[in-house]
Amino acid sequence: LGGSPLYLDMAAGLYTRLGLHDRAMPLYRRATQLQPEIDQFRANLAASLVYVGDIEEAVSLYESLIEKYPAHQRNHYELSKLRKATDRSHVDRMIDVLHTGRLPPDKNIFLYYAIGKELEDLEAWHEAFSYYERAGNAITALANYDVGRDVELIDAVIDTCTAEWLGDAQARAATPAGSPEPIFVTGLPRSGTTLAERIISSHSTVESVDETFFVPIALQRVSALASPDGVTPKIVRTAARKDPARVASDYIASVSYKLTGKPRFVEKLPENFTWLGFVAKAFPHARLIILNRNPMDVCFAMYKQSFFRFAYNQADLARYYIAFDRLKAHWREVLGSRLVEIDYELLVSDQETRTRRLLDELDLPFEQACLDFDQNERPSSTASTVQVRSKVHTQSVQRWRHFESELAPLAAALTAAGIDIGA
Repeated sequence: LGGSPLYLDMAAGLYTRLGLHDRAMPLYRRATQLQPEIDQFRANLAASLVYVGDIEEAVSLYESLIEKYPAHQRNHYELSKLRKATDRSHVDRMIDVLHTGRLPPDKNIFLYYAIGKELEDLEAWHEAFSYYERAGNAITALANYDVGRDVELIDAVIDTCTAEWLGDAQARAATPAGSPEPIFVTGLPRSGTTLAERIISSHSTVESVDETFFVPIALQRVSALASPDGVTPKIVRTAARKDPARVASDYIASVSYKLTGKPRFVEKLPENFTWLGFVAKAFPHARLIILNRNPMDVCFAMYKQSFFRFAYNQADLARYYIAFDRLKAHWREVLGSRLVEIDYELLVSDQETRTRRLLDELDLPFEQACLDFDQNERPSSTASTVQVRSKVHTQSVQRWRHFESELAPLAAALTAAGIDIGA
């Protein structure tokens, strides 16, 4: 293995998919050293360096790749995420690539997002939004996606995971013997889940498994049903009839390779908010956290990313958020005091008070490291990879106001549904 750049890169890719970035990065580096002329090896190394927090070297690698191939859109996109633009030089280079390439919109998606991000850095608000919109429209035109299916799934969860169904879960299920106690941090993507997870996992008695899909995978396994679409309403209803201890044991067995022996661990896949009822029943002593953030801010933060299938246009985004809000209200009702809610705006505006309160909710003694979470060197594999290396700030609060006219359809749809978007 050590002498083959290809096998080194393949092995590193497996580690990356397992979320073991500290193991992947040295293999990517060795592959690049053995065969530096292979640009894909260098790009893979750059991405891995971002995960482990070496942003400066990653920037240098992406710049060298762009210098060699100025029209490579993905490298421009990755570079744009790593630093705040201070002038239009990179924007103008990317626009030049658009003009000279003359590709159809679906081939320019990475550049649209990158240009939009850097124009937003430069406070060219309206121009920035026009590129975000072009990206979303290009994906919408290609995607075979119906937000109604996601809404149907959420409704199935609400109908299935009732207070009666939860019943005496604590008496009938228990964390597998010898297993650490889990803490689940959930919420919409871009709602502050990574910030909360970094604060908690900086505690000396807590480790992080980052984001995994092992909860929905466990539901599929115990239901004995498979679907290319992931968990479906039928799987929800079937899994709800199974022994919750099977969900717990399957999840713990799957995640165990990431655990090192600390008494507690935190899992922060945002979308686990959908499965909080199953988690509550499978792990009666688990701590369940959901993040709240201003609806317009969190929706816009998702809209300008390329990751969320329900967020590429304002109509779908509004329908999904309304369903999420309905599910959150349901969890408040059926989970009661087990549900710990964190308001993003309060956390970033009064970090110490809110951090101490959060630790109290989790029965964790205060540690200074939880305030100094930006010094936590653990790898991170989320859309907030760069932000987790920074201190808390309030720059993202009410950011949507810069785009108020463009986001009017979203605001109108949320307001019509009775959702408070803020004064």
